[in-house]
Amino acid sequence: MNKVQVPAGGIIFREGELNNAMYVILSGSVEVYFTRKNVVQRLAIMKKGDFFGEMALFRSLPRTATAKAILDCELAVIESKQQLERFLLNNPDFSAKMVRILADRLANTNAILISKLDEYASGELEFGNSEA
Repeated sequence: MNKVQVPAGGIIFREGELNNAMYVILSGSVEVYFTRKNVVQRLAIMKKGDFFGEMALFRSLPRTATAKAILDCELAVIESKQQLERFLLNNPDFSAKMVRILADRLANTNAILISKLDEYASGELEFGNSEA
């Protein structure tokens, strides 16, 4: 597994890029955000011991967010499922933390989905344009 140094203000990856790596923060902090209609929406501030970009290991789709170093960072770069598996086996405390965080992220995503489905069912949210 490689390590990379990223100076404060440095971009780790950009929304729309194809890049299959996930990152573990060994030192420093990172902001993860996306932009819609020229409005920046912060998703998270990550610190030492946190991870981000994990979906890239499992899906070959463009990045949905940008990650930028807030402070100088040292990052572990995990570029394959096999590297992730070895990292998790060698770091059981991190493995448990990762499961908790992924479960929280899934629960939050489910809550958002349910909220949007409720809005749709009540007629508050429309999909597409009904004009032909």
